[in-house]
Amino acid sequence: MIDLTKPPTRVRGELLGAGLAALLVAVAFLVPQLASESWRDSVFAAAAPIFGHWAPRVGWGTFPALALAVAVVLWGPALTHRLAWRPLLGASYLTALTWAFALAFVDGWKRGITSRLADGHEYLAEVPGVTDIPAMLHGFADRILDGQPDSWTTHVSGHPPGALLFFVLLDRLGLGGPTWAGIVCVLVGCTAPLAVAVALRALGSEDRARAVLPFLVLAPAAIWIAVSADAVFTGVTAWGVALLAVAAGRAIAPAASGAPPVTTPMNTAATATSRADRRYPVAAVAAGMLLALGIYLNYGLVLMGFLAVAVLFAARTARPLIPAVLGALFVVAAFTIAGFWWFDGYHLVVDRYYQGIAMDRPYGYWWWGNLAATVCAVGLATAAALSHALAPARLRALEPGSLLVAAALCAIAAADISGLSKAETERIWLPFDMWLLVATAFLPAARTRPWLAVQAAGAVILVHLLKTNW
Repeated sequence: MIDLTKPPTRVRGELLGAGLAALLVAVAFLVPQLASESWRDSVFAAAAPIFGHWAPRVGWGTFPALALAVAVVLWGPALTHRLAWRPLLGASYLTALTWAFALAFVDGWKRGITSRLADGHEYLAEVPGVTDIPAMLHGFADRILDGQPDSWTTHVSGHPPGALLFFVLLDRLGLGGPTWAGIVCVLVGCTAPLAVAVALRALGSEDRARAVLPFLVLAPAAIWIAVSADAVFTGVTAWGVALLAVAAGRAIAPAASGAPPVTTPMNTAATATSRADRRYPVAAVAAGMLLALGIYLNYGLVLMGFLAVAVLFAARTARPLIPAVLGALFVVAAFTIAGFWWFDGYHLVVDRYYQGIAMDRPYGYWWWGNLAATVCAVGLATAAALSHALAPARLRALEPGSLLVAAALCAIAAADISGLSKAETERIWLPFDMWLLVATAFLPAARTRPWLAVQAAGAVILVHLLKTNW
């Protein structure tokens, strides 16, 4: 017998998820406006839960953003299933870049791109003073705490030295200044959707990879990818997870054949399998290096471990673990030999965190305000899709997309509970948000376009109502 109640139940689940998320966002915006002036000042975010201020406007990027959104909504879902894999990735990257730049250009070139990283509290303010990279790394921890004549600026002190080192190396390559820094951040950050798709495909979920790409490229998160250093952190760690997925997929390829590979000129499939078996440690080592580099860009990215574990569970193999750990240890050893011990930096940065406005920001608001900011970054379509992605049957079956979404939620929950991310999570949690967006791959095909339109509309509304600080 056909269950005629099932489809409406699914629709209700989507609407309930999106409705609760919208209510959370509305309340998070409303509470600071109704609170006393002294409490509102303690929040230190004029447009809480978003770090920015209210400024309704239109700009040069308005029409391109609207035109691109309409085009992706109308033709994106069909093209993602029609194009060959490599052209699809290329088209997705160009779309993500265009979307990010269009949203940034609502504020024009200078305000949208150039001046975002020119603030005196940003990394670029310290770049001219770094004349000796080994000396900078060796003495980095000594300058983390505030109240010293040579204390690092806010953002440099709040991150491991890898973040500052990235911009120093850009400068050494002749790409100095806020304009080049902003452009490079966008170029790197916009590769994250591709990494997510590559990971899903490597884990045997190419259909999910194709389904999620339109939502990834039109995500409201692009507002903060253009332009913040967290876009770079997002790109680096996303590719770390993707390479681990590639390694896991290659590691299990020989077992999947059911017999040892026979490498003869007449058996090209077996030869390819053998090559995959030999190459998987290379991808695993590279994955470990990128994920380890992530924790030297942002202390909180140690939580990407949730995603790494999810990949191994989804692939049902631990074979890439040892080469990945070796790759990670190489990066750790390099920074340690250079004079920076990660745990010293972490403990000092916690002290520095509470030397600033974090001491005054009310945890009672921000623990749920952070989640509202995350909804703003991932869109209501993601909230609508969670009931599908986290279905118990899918989790029990270790479906890759479901495990990645669950892992992203665990990382966000851990970061939120820590209290070390009070506000600004719309950019700080971008590395987790990319994987939370995988939930949209589980939306029924018949409702992809409406939810994609909701996703794009959310981004357009946000960028035209608020001037974000990043």
